[in-house]
This record gives sequence, C-alpha cells and structure tokens, in this order.
Amino acid sequence: MKKAELVFIPLPAMGHIIAAVEIAKLVVERDDRISTSVLIMRPTLDSTTTKYTESLTPSTLPKRMRVVDLPCLEHTAVHNTGASWMASLAEAQKDHVKEFVSKIKAQSELSPNDSPRLAGFVLDTFVLGMDALAAEFGVPWLPAKLLPSLVFNRESLPIFLGAARRMKHARGILINTFKELESHAINSLSKGEIPPVYPLGPIVRCKGNSYDVGSSQINDYKDIMQWLDDQPPCSVVFLCFGSWGSFSVDQVKEIAYALEQCGHRFLWCLRERPGTGKIESPSDYVNFQDILPEGFLDRSVKIGKVIKWAPQVEILGHKAIGGFVSHCGWNSTLESILSGVPVATWPLYGEQQFNAFEIVIELGLAVEIKIDYGIDILEGDIGETVSSDDIKRGLKLLMENGSEIRKKVKEMSQLSRKALMEDGSSYSALARLIEDVMDSIACHDCSLLS
Repeated sequence: MKKAELVFIPLPAMGHIIAAVEIAKLVVERDDRISTSVLIMRPTLDSTTTKYTESLTPSTLPKRMRVVDLPCLEHTAVHNTGASWMASLAEAQKDHVKEFVSKIKAQSELSPNDSPRLAGFVLDTFVLGMDALAAEFGVPWLPAKLLPSLVFNRESLPIFLGAARRMKHARGILINTFKELESHAINSLSKGEIPPVYPLGPIVRCKGNSYDVGSSQINDYKDIMQWLDDQPPCSVVFLCFGSWGSFSVDQVKEIAYALEQCGHRFLWCLRERPGTGKIESPSDYVNFQDILPEGFLDRSVKIGKVIKWAPQVEILGHKAIGGFVSHCGWNSTLESILSGVPVATWPLYGEQQFNAFEIVIELGLAVEIKIDYGIDILEGDIGETVSSDDIKRGLKLLMENGSEIRKKVKEMSQLSRKALMEDGSSYSALARLIEDVMDSIACHDCSLLS
C-alpha cells in the first residue's frame, strides 16, 4: 500500500496554526495511507499561541500526525515592522524546513515499503518562498486561504499580490469554508483558470481542548460556565474580539454605556491594549474598575459579567448565548455559524472587513455595528470611537427574537454540520483531496518507470 506524507507550514499565529492543525487531523483520521507533519516556525507571535503549540504532544494528536517546532530565531519576525516579519521569518526558516523534509525523503528511499513518501506541502498563503522548496523537492504545494492582518498598506500590498500570483502554480487550494455558505465564490473559482479548490470547512477548534485553560484559569472557566448555566436560553450577548482585539479607554466606556442602556444580559471579554509600536497581543487588566465607568460593575452585577479570558467555542455552544459581538475573524465567524449564533460585526484589522461585509450584505447572517472600522495593530492606531448609540442600535437588532437573520443563521448552522457528515460537500471535498494526493504519487512512480 502506497503511503504519503503532507507537510503543513502555517504562519506562527493562533488562527493560522489552529486551521493547519485541524486540517492535518482531518486528513490522517480519514485515510490511513497518509501522515502529516505541521512545522511551527518560531518565535510565535504571542504567549497564547506558544501555549497552544506546546499542548500539541503525541498523546494529544492522532496517529501518523506530528507537530514539529523549528528552531527559534529570536532575531527575526516580531522585531521587524509591517509585513516584513513574514518574509524574514520564512526566509530564515527555509534551511530548517529543507533539512526536515530531506529526512522524510531519505527515509522513504531507504524503506520504501514502510515509510511514507513526501507527497506535497500545504502552505499558508503568505509563507513566502516555501513554494520554491516544493519545486526543489519535485512535489506539489497547496496554499491555504488564511489571510494575515497586514495586507492593505503600501509595504504589504506587493506581498499580497505576489502571493495571489503564485497561487496559479499550486496543485490545489485548501479553503476553510463550505460550499453551502459560499457557493457562488466556490463555483466561480471552479470555472476559472486556477488550480482545483477544496472547501473543507467549517474547520474550528474542537470543544474540550485544554491548552488555553491553564491552572490559573480553571476556576475562571468553571465560573464562566456556571454563570451561563444560570441565565435564560438565548438571553446573553457575548462580546469577544479575538486574541489581538482591544480598544482605547474611550471606546471601552462607550461599549459599557451601551450595554448598560440596552439592558441585555452580557458576557464581555475585555483586554488591555499593548503599548504603541509593540507587536504583541493584549494583556489582562489588573483591575477592571480602572477602565470601566465608575460604578458600572456594581450596577450591572445582576445581568452582566466582565472576564479576562474566554473559552470561545464552549461559550458560543452554550444555550444561554443569544448573540455574538465579534471582530469577524474567519475562525470566529465559522464558530458562530456552526453554533447557530447571529453576529453583530465589529471588524478590527486584516481581512475582517471583508468578512463583515460578506456575512452582513451578501449572506444576511449578521447585523452591523460597524463594517468599515479599522485599527493598525503595529502603529498603535486606535481607530475612530464608535458611539454608545450606534452600539446599542446594533445590540437591539442582534438580540431581536424571531428575526430573519436569526432564522438564516440556524438554517446555515444545520447546513454546516451536514457538510462535514458522510457524503456532505466538505466530506466529499476531503475525499477528492486525498485521492488527488495519492494519484500524484502514482503518477510520479509512472514517470520514473518510463
């Protein structure tokens, strides 16, 4: 029986690594002919990502899957500005990737019947230059649609366009979506002069992963879930803005005023901004009283809870959650759809404005607080201040019972789950991907014999 190995190389940021790991899991659990290796470039962008990668041990992973830490290159990546960290880190890690992949190839040549053969690379779209390694090893590469946060300025636009041009040379493109959600886009791509597209989603982090529940957070987790257990069904607004989401002092106060005025129950994950010019994720507030309006916590104690950290997948899946105020990162968007929870959009950076536009205007699965809001996480630009009136208006639409949007989200949730089931659209797309990978090995063998 022919055996194959796919090598995944994501950007060292949480959303990118999670997507790569979950796809790699799907592949090995689906077909025992395939092994996967996920290479983690280091340093990662924040401590939360590091905790997650450290949790990916052999005991937590399926058979025939491994996660490999490449050497840590402290002088690259986060010490650069703009989009240059992506290019510098990938370039510095190319020799280490080459060394690792050479060992796979050597082992397969030494034991062709027992060891998997290198079948291809699955590259994050902006892991620049790694496609050249794929060509050097004579294997195909498949980029994953995982847009980073730095694609819409003069420095990074050439990188963005260059990555798009390189896609036409890939053997296939993996996308974390499902046909029923973005049928028009998928059908359009399938008719174009580009490589085959494999919509494999929704791929989200599974419930029960404990990497982000440290010993200091176990009590917080229990407290959050117990609080939700005590709330009526579909009554709570959940506000969470991703691992890099934070706001200015003035904006935090406007959110608090809106929550207090609208009267809905709420669960709000509130994080402190890093200093200007620092490329790092937000930190915990020592005391929420220092940032929130005076007396807010006391006045809202019966209906609201402010938290430092959120087990997002578990929260969205709880029956008490009725709406989600989100930055519209693609992982969060898919998690909300899978859970059947409507979203109020508040994008912050990267491609999140595109995501917000799609789910509000194109798909009708969300309401708008803002669509065009934006911050610069590198330069410290805090963006405009959205008024409490605008926030309150969005919350009212979000929590409206029996709304058309709420019905649409529930229907799309059912379709998302069917897509992953046997004979569903994403299930079938994964089968096509696996067979195409195995066929590429067979074709390579035939070319050698001829």
